[in-house]
Order: sequence, then structure tokens, then C-alpha cells
Amino acid sequence: MSASVGDRVQAFLACDSFAVVGASVDRSKYGNKVLRCYIQHGRTVHPINPRADEVEGLKSYASLAALPAPVPAISVITPPAITEQVVRDAAAAGVQHVWMQPGAESAAAIRAAEELGLSVIAGGPCLLVVLGYRD
Repeated sequence: MSASVGDRVQAFLACDSFAVVGASVDRSKYGNKVLRCYIQHGRTVHPINPRADEVEGLKSYASLAALPAPVPAISVITPPAITEQVVRDAAAAGVQHVWMQPGAESAAAIRAAEELGLSVIAGGPCLLVVLGYRD
């Protein structure tokens, strides 16, 4: 029996560091708001954006594999077709928890993540709502 969404959210938020795959330099985009939400809550977070040197004053990394140390949990804000590759990259990089923000998920990405043994949050709440975000 799989853990409830609430249990998966609790396990995700209990992690000590995070990455935002699809972090955006555009403050109006969710990829930026999710990153700022982690920052507002004092969390250790790394932006993943292959086209930016930094996002919100934090060094940006081209990929999960480029991080200086593995992170246990990632928020994904990418188009669904890209999310499928992100899931494979996440498993290879030692990520255990994947939170596909609304709009990033696809049936194939969710299935791939589950097959790779990752804890998946998808089709449910947004991190901004769960943690509480101030624009």
C-alpha cells in the first residue's frame, strides 16, 4: 500500500535540501515563485536552469548531476515531456522525492518515477499552497 499524498508531502518537507528543476529568472513564472517559497521558509535550495548563471542570487546549476552534493528532494516545474527526462536524471542523481508541480506532470513521468522507486507527489497540491508563499 502506498503512502498517502499527505504522508509523501510530510516526508518531502522533512528533507534538508532541495532543488527546483525549471527555476526561472522571470519572477512572474512559477519556476521562480517556487524557488522564492523555499527561500522565504529558510530552506536550502538550488536552482536548476541550464541557461542561467544565477536565479534569485543563488548559483544556478545546469543539471541535477552538476550539483556539488546530491539533494534528496526536487520540485519540478518543466513541461511534461521534459519532466520525463528529469525523473530519470533525478534517480541517477540520488534524489528520493519528486514533487511535480501542477502542469509539470504526465502519466509517463509519474509511471517512470514510480518504476524508479521515487516518492512522487503529482496531480495534487502545489508547494506554494502547502508551505505558504508571499509574492
